[in-house]
Amino acid sequence: MDVPKDQMSTLLDHGLFPSAQMLGCFLVSSSSVSIETSPHLKAENLVLLGDALFREKEYKRAIHAYKQALHCHRIIPKQNATPIRSALSASTRSSSPNSFNISAINENEVKFKIASSHCALNENRAALLEMEGIPSKARNLQMNLMMGKLYRSSRHTRAAVTCYKECLRHCPYIIEAIIALAELGVAAKDIISLFPQTPTRGARSTFDHFDSSRWLQRYVEAQCCIASNDYKGGLEIFAELLRRFPCNIHILLEMAKVEAIIGKTEEAITDFEKGKTSVRSTDPYVITYMDEYAMLLKQKSDYSKLNKLVHDLLNIDPTRPEVFVALSVLWERKDERGALSYAEKSIRIDERHIPGYIMKGNLFFSMNRPEAAVVAFRGAQELRPDLRSYQGLVRSYLAISKIKEALHAAREAMKAMPQSAKALKLVGDVHASNTSGREKAKKFYESSLRLEPGYLGAALALAELHVIEGRTVDAVTLLERYLKDWADDSLHVKLAQVFAATNMPQDALSHYQAALRINPQNEAAKKGLERLEKQLKGVDPDAPEEDEENDVEDADADQEEAELL
Repeated sequence: MDVPKDQMSTLLDHGLFPSAQMLGCFLVSSSSVSIETSPHLKAENLVLLGDALFREKEYKRAIHAYKQALHCHRIIPKQNATPIRSALSASTRSSSPNSFNISAINENEVKFKIASSHCALNENRAALLEMEGIPSKARNLQMNLMMGKLYRSSRHTRAAVTCYKECLRHCPYIIEAIIALAELGVAAKDIISLFPQTPTRGARSTFDHFDSSRWLQRYVEAQCCIASNDYKGGLEIFAELLRRFPCNIHILLEMAKVEAIIGKTEEAITDFEKGKTSVRSTDPYVITYMDEYAMLLKQKSDYSKLNKLVHDLLNIDPTRPEVFVALSVLWERKDERGALSYAEKSIRIDERHIPGYIMKGNLFFSMNRPEAAVVAFRGAQELRPDLRSYQGLVRSYLAISKIKEALHAAREAMKAMPQSAKALKLVGDVHASNTSGREKAKKFYESSLRLEPGYLGAALALAELHVIEGRTVDAVTLLERYLKDWADDSLHVKLAQVFAATNMPQDALSHYQAALRINPQNEAAKKGLERLEKQLKGVDPDAPEEDEENDVEDADADQEEAELL
């Protein structure tokens, strides 16, 4: 042979992929190895070239090389195929595209490599078609996991569950499969029953095995709690696991994500960055769920931290969907259309990335496009229903006066989360949208506060209802009672708005100022204070703004943009 094949394998084994790719071109074009005289050697050489191209991320070329290899393999005379197959059955080589010590071509492994290339190109349908050509008995762990993901993305739920279960029967520690099965509605006991029972000789060994696997069972229970919207139960189990595995990045991220979803903003921020054992203090290069953190920072109007977070993420890996959602969050204040394009880009990168749909829905809603927002929130719900998608749907349906649909979504949320104060408030919001339902709304808001006395969203909604119905004193009493326990800027803003509406400008002024002391970036407080000061000076607050002020705002935005770049 003109080109020694073992040298090609050596280059691949040492990760020298550019050299392997160039050498592979010599290998497959060698005149001493032709498809007519040595089809099996030609097939092997093409697989080696395909592996080099795969690792160089030239996926289309890799697919072409692998398919040529299969073509050569299929024309091998039957009399020559038997020894090759026997050699293959003895081989213990991994089927991953990352393993390259090839002794002979295995058709199923090559199909898996083709499917892996299609997946890298987001060509899931083509990947699934390729994988379905591999007999079920010939599939290994990697193959079953990939098939589970592909079936799930194509909404073949039952087939996806079967593949994920097969993974856990062979190895109970495939965390991806556990999370997927929980999200697909499989009960915790059914998942745990899949774990292989390790045979043990003595009672002590049995106890040790039970103790070591107990944390995994609790982890399964936590994920099933979260998937069934039992957020409180899931967080309790995660907290228990965190005591056993302190500073566990994965557990901290899971807790922070859930806390962000259910509105426990301060706790989520603590887990993401503030705490001594937070995610970013333990590992500043984590990208997973950092778009959730970005949304929390925007909610707190902490734009300096948000700016820094996005800058850090861009330096770590600018290709991840989380980075584009974080960019969308940052740009929303300055350019909603630009922010929308970032959110859409995150979904193009990963069509199952839920925060991308949530952000897209929020942007459409703020752009006064509630019909489009409904589609985005529905997209999030189809992947995994959670509180935020329900909240987005209710708001959007109310904005287009689809009361029946809004009520259906709110009741759906209440059914899914019967112990959630926020789900109860959603039903109250729908009833509050029309005059005849306000008494019902009041009852739902009060029930929400009994269930979760510290839920300020329900307190603010109830105060607003009091104001609408002319019970200003009740509204003020309620808000002042909450201010004794919670120094929250939103409470001060609502009180200021009530006082401003009832011609008590000095009290309104005091509460706007208090809100800005707590959160200097509170936009509602800024606008309310500016409007109130104009009224106190006898100036019409609805008069057009001066051009000079607009120029200053644009200059500030340009400066922030320059800092980000």
